[in-house]
Amino acid sequence: MVYARITLNDYANKVLNVVKAKFSLNDKSEAINKFVEMYGEEVVEKEANDEYVKKVIKMTDEHIKKYGYRKMNLKELDKISGLN
Repeated sequence: MVYARITLNDYANKVLNVVKAKFSLNDKSEAINKFVEMYGEEVVEKEANDEYVKKVIKMTDEHIKKYGYRKMNLKELDKISGLN
């Protein structure tokens, strides 16, 4: 956990008070954390956890076992997408 002393302008203070009230949070620190959870991914991607990475690897392996490394041509893609 990181402790920070911050100075807020009036608008930022109002936004945090609304977030705090909307989600029934105890203090502005929790409101800041909630706001960052909601909008932080627009700026910084979250790191994938081990469980998610294992799931993606498993799905990829199953796909390769079923279909191999076969590529689709443009006609096949048009057919399944309904363009042709």
